[in-house]
Amino acid sequence: MSDLIFYIIHFVKSFGYLGIFIMTFIESTFIPLPAEITMIPAGYLISKGTMNLYIVIIVSISGTVCGAWLNYWIALHFGRKLITNYGKYFFMSKEKLDKIESYFKSHGAISTFTGRLIPGVRHYISFPAGLAKMNLSLFLFYTALGGGIWMICLIIIGYFIGSNEDLVH
Repeated sequence: MSDLIFYIIHFVKSFGYLGIFIMTFIESTFIPLPAEITMIPAGYLISKGTMNLYIVIIVSISGTVCGAWLNYWIALHFGRKLITNYGKYFFMSKEKLDKIESYFKSHGAISTFTGRLIPGVRHYISFPAGLAKMNLSLFLFYTALGGGIWMICLIIIGYFIGSNEDLVH
């Protein structure tokens, strides 16, 4: 197990800040790649002085926001048509779509924020925002806020591991 952990740490170190951006971008799209794979090792590397805390936070939030915006954009421009034409294959009727849109219009900000804090939901919360045509500025703000809190929590875990390496072993 420790070999796998050190491989992941080496991977994050090798690709640096660009790698963190790419991984958090992918993680925030519909591809369910856990941020833990990148951010915990980044926190570990911060504790060792290899990476800068502030740059990691900025890059990870930027990746999160850009990936979420891509999902938002896809849903905004193609979502209704895709669901109308193919939703029956995924148990999504036009009525369900209308209910989701109605709910999200009323509770979009809090849904975006809390959705960014829930594993599994965080990958898909941008779709209802785009379908409901949520105000883009609010969407980006709450995505950055919720995503930032999530990334910082993961960084803290990695930092704690790096600061207490003997205890962890």
